Amino acid sequence: MDGENRIILNVGGIRYETYKATLKKIPATRLSRLTEALANYDPILNEYFFDRHPGVFAQVLNYYRTGKLHYPTNVCGPLFEEELEFWGLDSNQVEPCCWSTYSIHRDTQATLAILDKLDIDAEKPSDEEIARLFGYEDDYLAGTLSRWQRLKPRVWSLFDEPYSSAGAKIVAVVSVFFICVSVLSFCLKTHPNMRVPVIRNVTVNVTQDFGIQYAWTLDKERTDPHEAFFYLELVCNAWFTFELAVSPNLVQFVKSPVNVIDFVATLSFYTDILLQSSVAHRIDKADILEFFSIIRILRLFKLTRHSPGLKILIHTFKASAKELTLLVFFLVLGIVVFASLVYYAERLQPNPHNDFKSIPEGLWWAIVTMTTVGYGDMVPKTYLGMFVGALCALAGVLTIALPVPVIVSNFSMFYSHTQARSKLPKKRRRVLPVEQPRRKRGEGVINRRMNAIKHHHPAIFKDAFGGAKIGLQR
Repeated sequence: MDGENRIILNVGGIRYETYKATLKKIPATRLSRLTEALANYDPILNEYFFDRHPGVFAQVLNYYRTGKLHYPTNVCGPLFEEELEFWGLDSNQVEPCCWSTYSIHRDTQATLAILDKLDIDAEKPSDEEIARLFGYEDDYLAGTLSRWQRLKPRVWSLFDEPYSSAGAKIVAVVSVFFICVSVLSFCLKTHPNMRVPVIRNVTVNVTQDFGIQYAWTLDKERTDPHEAFFYLELVCNAWFTFELAVSPNLVQFVKSPVNVIDFVATLSFYTDILLQSSVAHRIDKADILEFFSIIRILRLFKLTRHSPGLKILIHTFKASAKELTLLVFFLVLGIVVFASLVYYAERLQPNPHNDFKSIPEGLWWAIVTMTTVGYGDMVPKTYLGMFVGALCALAGVLTIALPVPVIVSNFSMFYSHTQARSKLPKKRRRVLPVEQPRRKRGEGVINRRMNAIKHHHPAIFKDAFGGAKIGLQR
């Protein structure tokens, strides 16, 4: 009886022996439905053969025996999930002691999905993919591309794919140069030595002993940037305008925030020229018009196209959005609480030099204290106020320090995966699907006849073959 209940499983060349009753413990799975009519049953060896991972199957069989599913640390998480799916088991049944180790691969897969969107060290797109990007796919397949349709993708590759060719690398260096010159020009033109005063003659009445006389005096109305900065920005924006002209279709262009910033910054230059020439002389505070050109400083984000590290940093903050939100929440909570405490603490004792006239003024003090800046423009002068200030500083250090390791860990994870991906080959080896072996002619007929004789006439089968386990695999 014990021999009839035993079953042999050959998984990846390793034979496992167990009881049929053990496999029935978890119903509706592959092992619970084993019969001799299956194709992977070998009647000669009296075993079931599965071309699967034997190491994972050891844990699967142990799950049938003990009811506890553990994760083998010597295999990758996706491989473990694929094996469990093949055997018909649920991966969520992994024991809590192994869950943290097992679920790491899911975070890794999410990280790799983000890196795929960043296009870091991506393979150079084919001509068909570029034609699809520009909407020329039909013309490309028909072979009816015009000269401009052939030229525009090449120009786009020069400006948008910095590492696609030697010419693209040169264009990338030139683009970075113009970005730096534009930002440097925007900053230097605000320096007093780089500005030219606008002088006007003002007629004034001067009262003297022999009557009223008229005099002229020079009055500095405003200061304008030196004329050289205008020509510098004109050359830079001509380059940026040309970059925008060779961009792909509008939908793909708008989807990128960096492209939108570049477009608005370039447009602001031309609008400033129109405003300066039309209404600047009518406005007393013409410097206000220059405030709107601050959008040009955001053109520095274009450097993310040339620096993978900046892309990783931006997506690190996106991945750490929950931690940053929690940090801001606790900072706001602490700022309001300590601003209120220091306001009332300074009023409990006589304090003629009280700097905290109201709670809103105390908010500024709480901000600079919790962020450990400490300008010193507002300080508590009573002992109780100093105690509140000490608590505020300690709370600020703890609040800021807690989420920082999570952000650093996310950046390290993104950066390490990026470095690992850069060392992998761009094209992976293609694995062909497994072909099922073909049966020999007449093999199925012989097999069916022998099984029929064994089933209906076991005595004849035993006399003819001496009880030997003979049969062909179906």
